[in-house]
Amino acid sequence: MDRSQPRFLDDVTVELVKHSASDSDVLWAARVSTAGEQSLEEIHKDPERSKGLINFLMRDRHGSPFEHNSMTFFVSAPIFVFREFHRHRVGWCLAGDSEITLVSEKGHLRRRTIGELYRLWHHGVEDALPRSGGGVSWHEKAGKWHAQVRRANRLYYLGLHDTRESAEQAVAVFRAENPSRRLRKLDSVRRNHVRCYDETTLLASRARILDVMESGVKQLIRLNTASGRSLRCSVDHAVLTPDGWRKAGELAAGDKLMIEGNAPRPSEALVPPSLRRGIGVWTSMQRLRLIKETDTCYLCSGSFRREELALDHVVPVAVDLLKALDESNLSPACLPCHRKKSDSEQALAKRGGKIAVAKPDSIVSIEDGGEEMTYDLSVEGPWHNFLANGIVVHNSYNEESGRYRELQPDFYVPGAERKLVQEGRPGKYVFVEGSEGQHKITIEAMEAAYRQSYAAYQEMLEAGIAREVARAVLPVGLFSSMYATCNARSLMHFLSLRTKNEQAKVPSFPQREIEMVAEKMEAAWAALMPLTHAAFVANGRSAP
Repeated sequence: MDRSQPRFLDDVTVELVKHSASDSDVLWAARVSTAGEQSLEEIHKDPERSKGLINFLMRDRHGSPFEHNSMTFFVSAPIFVFREFHRHRVGWCLAGDSEITLVSEKGHLRRRTIGELYRLWHHGVEDALPRSGGGVSWHEKAGKWHAQVRRANRLYYLGLHDTRESAEQAVAVFRAENPSRRLRKLDSVRRNHVRCYDETTLLASRARILDVMESGVKQLIRLNTASGRSLRCSVDHAVLTPDGWRKAGELAAGDKLMIEGNAPRPSEALVPPSLRRGIGVWTSMQRLRLIKETDTCYLCSGSFRREELALDHVVPVAVDLLKALDESNLSPACLPCHRKKSDSEQALAKRGGKIAVAKPDSIVSIEDGGEEMTYDLSVEGPWHNFLANGIVVHNSYNEESGRYRELQPDFYVPGAERKLVQEGRPGKYVFVEGSEGQHKITIEAMEAAYRQSYAAYQEMLEAGIAREVARAVLPVGLFSSMYATCNARSLMHFLSLRTKNEQAKVPSFPQREIEMVAEKMEAAWAALMPLTHAAFVANGRSAP
């Protein structure tokens, strides 16, 4: 098929790609407090008793036993679906007092709690500066100081005063008694970047915050490390370890996790020019053997022809000279990514001192972290991680990036069964079937807009415009894909809001397209945990 021609799809794709989830996980978690190590045996004794226990936990809102499981879904859907979907990433959560490390363009670090970031991101702050003109001026004819304030196109005259101080005090009193209640969003907060790490080299990098989410009240655990760091998070939150990503609830005392740290900065003198040239010649000789005719850039995941790729040392030569002639340390990289990475490595090599890296730290204890409102960040790729209390953690939402790869022309059009007409006023409207003519004009208008926008996108790419700029012409009906990880409790929260069901105690009115995603996720979950799903439905489709 010619991938330059748009495809029009009327359905979403949801695939359960990985899971550790069953009803026995709920039963084990509930009974371990009373049965201890015998809890696994208790699970299989009486199926009806097990069913009754799950119903009891659901009805009386004992939520934490439903969190000891995990499901990872691959979802392909229109971009406008993900704008609603990411608000429900309630499986991976951090306590509100977790300090997030922010980094400026010049590399200066500062810290804000994630709870504060959420407040500033979504609610702004009260602007203390009055939205008014006027002030104090000298009145030549009267020989006195004139005080007045203009507010909302109305002039308030505050009299003539013998001294400037008296006039200024009158203005100050008026403004204090009539404070501005203007609310503004701090754009600077929305431009914040976090400290993140290259998961291959462990070198520090910088990533833009895409969103700050409130994830609901959750049961937390506290991880305490040998260096004195402490983090409160949900059991599902992924933490970087020397062996890769692991969930916080899977860790034990003695395990290691990765924290912020420093290492000696490599010196260019460590690699003599003659040796550097030799390494370059040897690397070039491996191109035809190690790079396919069409291959993938390991840094941006884009697909390129061989002539557009270079062999890159994943671990820089200046960092580990022993890996300079190691084939396993070579990966294809597109020319822009290779140039950017090489420039950063040379900048490191030319300066002395230390560089920021992630380093291992041992867990000394794990404690109950209490139950409270939790939050999470979504950060820009390619490394979807950030520092919370100095510990490297992951965000749970990885969407396909139009910044690093060419987006494919798959677009959404509503199927014949999609209701097209909205009747009633906001809050009390319903959707009804559209006519054949309305459906026809919808499809024709969408397809025409999609063809035009994708043609413009291709034209910009062919002219050498960066992908991150060219993607701005594409509409929200473009299909994207992501991996989303959750537990049963967080999935139930999502389903209660994003499905419309007569059995629900609290009615919900989701957009049909996100409901299509939710229905397929629910079907996969119901097959894994039938007792839990049945209890969820019997409880009015309300999460515990």
